[in-house]
Amino acid sequence: MATPLVLAFFMVVIAVMAVDHPPTSAPSLVTYIFGDSLAEVGNNNYLQYSLARSDFPYYGIDYTDAKPTGRFTNGRTIGDILSEKLGSTSPPPYLSLNPHDDAIMKGVNYASGGAGILNDTGLYFIQRMTFDDQIDYFENTTKVIKAKIGEQAGTRLLNEAVYFIGMGSNDYINNYLQPFLLDSQQYTPEEFLGLLNLKLAEQFTRLYLLGARKMVFHGLGPLGCIPSQRAKSKTHQCLRHVNEWVLQFNTKIQKLMNLLNLKLKNAQLTFADTYNDVLDLVDNPSKYGFKVSNTSCCKVDTTIGGLCLSNANVCKNRREYVFWDAFHPTDAANVVLADRFFSKMFTTPNSSKAIAPNHNG
Repeated sequence: MATPLVLAFFMVVIAVMAVDHPPTSAPSLVTYIFGDSLAEVGNNNYLQYSLARSDFPYYGIDYTDAKPTGRFTNGRTIGDILSEKLGSTSPPPYLSLNPHDDAIMKGVNYASGGAGILNDTGLYFIQRMTFDDQIDYFENTTKVIKAKIGEQAGTRLLNEAVYFIGMGSNDYINNYLQPFLLDSQQYTPEEFLGLLNLKLAEQFTRLYLLGARKMVFHGLGPLGCIPSQRAKSKTHQCLRHVNEWVLQFNTKIQKLMNLLNLKLKNAQLTFADTYNDVLDLVDNPSKYGFKVSNTSCCKVDTTIGGLCLSNANVCKNRREYVFWDAFHPTDAANVVLADRFFSKMFTTPNSSKAIAPNHNG
């Protein structure tokens, strides 16, 4: 459904910016989140026929009151953990809000499990909010903001907000890597990557025209190493060809963002490369206090989706596993990753100047 660490770099941006802005002014930082299941905090709960949902046990077993919230893990996301460190809360899911709710002025999460860059990605989930859908909802948000505070103030708020985007995992996992779907039969890997690149260029530009300037895009992690892909190997090893495609994707999209920064006035697109960080956690779990990184805590059936269904067997030692289900990390893994990134940002000289967006229109 998504790649581990999809939230990490974005929350690092928040952490760094928080250094420059005392806690009393922290609420002025507005964040809009676009993504898939690792970034989701409950939008799909409001999609009646969606098959990409996690609002049932055992999801949330280690969350507040041991209740599922729509997060695709046993507890908190990386974003939740880093928000706690900063004394704030993650933006609410868009579909939980009244369209005219004042909460939209402080940030919204549009992420949806099963979402992809391409509109046909995740089609078999029946309902999910594609990246285009999420941008449509964001356009509605911009109109409400400007109606509330005026065109000039609204434009300034949108220009100053931070936008983080975690997309692309599903375009491979739940599209190109599925042999029964058309894209895998119609395109070579290079052609498919070209298709993703063109579509992302269109979507970045559309967000820019809607007022987004400070966009952080997360590169993909080693998808070939997540449990759903290892299950396809007779020896349960990482799928090398999948990881090679991921590296090619990361390289191409980074070049795209550099180009858009030159073409779009005052655009500040940042590519967050998390590939090696995720790979290190998977390859060296004991280094971080884990025992298992090649399979999931929840004993999932990868032939029927790989989610942790209510009748599944769940490990008791959840803190020893990197992965919760076939796609997503455990709460314990998220804690390690969040702590690592948080510490890294506060020990890197001049990190705030290097990462925090400038205040341009």
